[in-house]
Amino acid sequence: MPFSTSPLVDEKDWMLRLDVEGHVAVLTLDNPGKLNAWSWEATRQLGARANQIRFDERVRVVVLRAEGRAFCAGIDLGMPEDRVTGRSPAEKARNYYEGIRWAHDQFKSFAELPQPVVVAVQGYCLGFGFELALMADIRLAADDAVFALPEAQVGVGIDGGGDLRLAHEVGAGWAKLLAMTGRRIDAALAERLGLVQQVTTTGELEQAAMAVAGEIAGNAPLAVQSIKRTIDHFTYRGLAESMRFEAMSAAIEFVSEDMPAGYAAKAAKKPVTFEGK
Repeated sequence: MPFSTSPLVDEKDWMLRLDVEGHVAVLTLDNPGKLNAWSWEATRQLGARANQIRFDERVRVVVLRAEGRAFCAGIDLGMPEDRVTGRSPAEKARNYYEGIRWAHDQFKSFAELPQPVVVAVQGYCLGFGFELALMADIRLAADDAVFALPEAQVGVGIDGGGDLRLAHEVGAGWAKLLAMTGRRIDAALAERLGLVQQVTTTGELEQAAMAVAGEIAGNAPLAVQSIKRTIDHFTYRGLAESMRFEAMSAAIEFVSEDMPAGYAAKAAKKPVTFEGK
C-alpha cells in the first residue's frame, strides 16, 4: 500500500495520552525515550484525540504538554524509508502529496478545536515540534526551551504549515531567516519575538500552564470559543489555500535525492553535501 493511515499501535501504547481534569483536557506527548519524536502514527493519534476532545462537554480548555526533557525533537529520523512508495517518481510524489494533505486534515482538526489550546514547552522544540506548538492558541515556555525549523538542513521543505504560522506570528523576514537557516533560538528571544507569551523555570512550567488554563476555563465557554473562532478567522485568512500549495511544494522535496542523503547524515551525525537534485 503506498500510504496507510491504519493504527500501528494499540491505544494503551499511544504517544498522545489524554486526561481530563475538571474542565481541562491535558494532552501529553508521552514518548520521552525518543524525545517525543513525531511520526505518521503520531499524526493519526493527534487527529483522533482532537475528535475526542471536540465533543467532550466537560472540556473548556486544552493543555498540551510533554513528558521528559524535550517537548518534541522533530520527525523520527528512524522511520522506514519506504513509508510512502510509488511505482514511479511521479506516483511517489503524488502519494506524498496526498499523504501530506491527509496530515494537514489532522492538524486542522487539532488547530481548529473549539476549545483553546495552551501549550507548555520545555527543552527541544524542533521541526514538527515547533510546528505543533505554533498550532496552539497560547504558548508558554521553560527557560531551557530551544526552538528551530531545521528541515532545510536535511533536504526537505516545511510541510506542516509551521512556516506559514511563523510568518504570521513574527513576520516574513524572521520566518525566512529561521526556516532557511534552521537556526535555533532560545526562550528569551522567542518571547521577545512574540512566539511565546510567558517564560518560566522548568519546574514552574506546568503549574503556569494550568493556571492560564484555569483562568480561561472559569470564563463563559461559549464566549471563549467565539473569541477563538473570530480571531482565527481574521488571522488565518488564506491559510487553507497556502497549505494546499505547501503540500504540493513539499511533495517534490520528498522524492529528491537530497532528502534521503540529508536524513541519513543527520541520523548518523555526519556532514552532508547537497546536490540540488
